[in-house]
Amino acid sequence: MAKLILETVALGAPPWPTVDPFLFCVHHRDAYPAGNADFGPAESLAGRNIGQDFAAKDGWNMYHGDVVPGFPAHPHRGFETVTIVRRGLIDHSDSLGATARFGPGDVQWLTAGAGIVHSEMFPLTRSDAANPLELFQIWLNLPASKKMAEPYFSMFWDQDIPTVAATGADSGRAAVRVVAGNWGTHKAPPPPPHSWAAQADSDVAIWTVRLAAGASVELPPAASKDTVRALYFFSGDTLGVGDEVLDTHVVAIVQSDARLQLLAGKSDADVLVLQGRPIGEPVAQHGPFVMNTREEIQQAFADYRRTQFGGWPWPNDAPHHGADPARFAKHADGRVEKPG
Repeated sequence: MAKLILETVALGAPPWPTVDPFLFCVHHRDAYPAGNADFGPAESLAGRNIGQDFAAKDGWNMYHGDVVPGFPAHPHRGFETVTIVRRGLIDHSDSLGATARFGPGDVQWLTAGAGIVHSEMFPLTRSDAANPLELFQIWLNLPASKKMAEPYFSMFWDQDIPTVAATGADSGRAAVRVVAGNWGTHKAPPPPPHSWAAQADSDVAIWTVRLAAGASVELPPAASKDTVRALYFFSGDTLGVGDEVLDTHVVAIVQSDARLQLLAGKSDADVLVLQGRPIGEPVAQHGPFVMNTREEIQQAFADYRRTQFGGWPWPNDAPHHGADPARFAKHADGRVEKPG
């Protein structure tokens, strides 16, 4: 019998290890307290390295924020960000003039392409209760032919993302959310037009899998044996993967073209699945830019210094969208969309 788990790597401090076509994966989980009048933490920030706070003091981080937690304006070129929210709110603003507030179950997919500046702030809108935040941010590479594509901003609202429940004895006890790719007949919303995921043979999939204690689900085989499939087991005591058992939190590279049963142990389990056919091109990365050569990285910095990728149209580098918790997206052309 073929070995189903090909390699495992421990999940230590973020970011987690990734494999082509993915570049980066981080799981943010912050137990933010009640908010103050400025939508920051209603607690003293003394002792924190404000502007560079990743210490998880008291179970939460300010990151690069100094009033509201989050990531003020910063540039990207040459890849895409996929942000999956599980709890909390994110306020987005960018150099295209687009803004959004999105929350639990929503996904933002942003093609940086030739260059974009954006901010991602985590406003603490509740002053009477805690404001927990949990999200994944995943970076998906672009092939050389698309690295200078026009930037593209899209929102997938919670109700538009298929959730597939396991059948049979585990009905209602196992659920898969199909953020990208297909799960049988269940298809994710279409990715941005220049994405590697939009290529017919890329076999890109992003799934989140939740299993109640003792529940199981069978992953369908990938379309190609060349596809790389990574399972991020990040919550739960054990996870059965075929005939093997994972008893520590790891990323497991598995045989992609085989059906694969996952089985939770004595506690609920969570798994993130990232898969895709590798792009197979050289990767040159420096900070927020990902290109194919060092010369292209140098050009990215020069272009950003010269153009600011269109400039920043907002009054400060960490805008937020006020107290109203309603989710929305306002596109650069003025079009406004809201979840149903």
